Amino acid sequence: QVQLVESGGGLVQAGGSLRLSCVTSGSTFSIYVVGWSRQAPGQQRELVASVSGDGSTSYVNSVKGRFTISRDNTQNTLYLQMDYLKPEDTAVYYCNLFRSGTTYWGKGTLVTVSS
Repeated sequence: QVQLVESGGGLVQAGGSLRLSCVTSGSTFSIYVVGWSRQAPGQQRELVASVSGDGSTSYVNSVKGRFTISRDNTQNTLYLQMDYLKPEDTAVYYCNLFRSGTTYWGKGTLVTVSS
């Protein structure tokens, strides 16, 4: 059973930084694409960043140059370093693991950016 547990959310002022972490279990973490999605109030969820098993990364345009996704395959952990945060980054952030056509979700961690 795949389990994803996020941490690191909180309240930060605009321009500040946060680092999210996601500890995974129940799957061979190193070979799968993993990522971070977010859902802002009243909006649909969007995938903001992903990283493949070989380390290739992808970002949605709105976070390019500000967010950095990384993975530690020895610790089965995924990270999202978020810098120069903006109020529009306020959302619940979810960790994802993509395996055999199924997307797995954590319970999410709330990030609030004040102006």
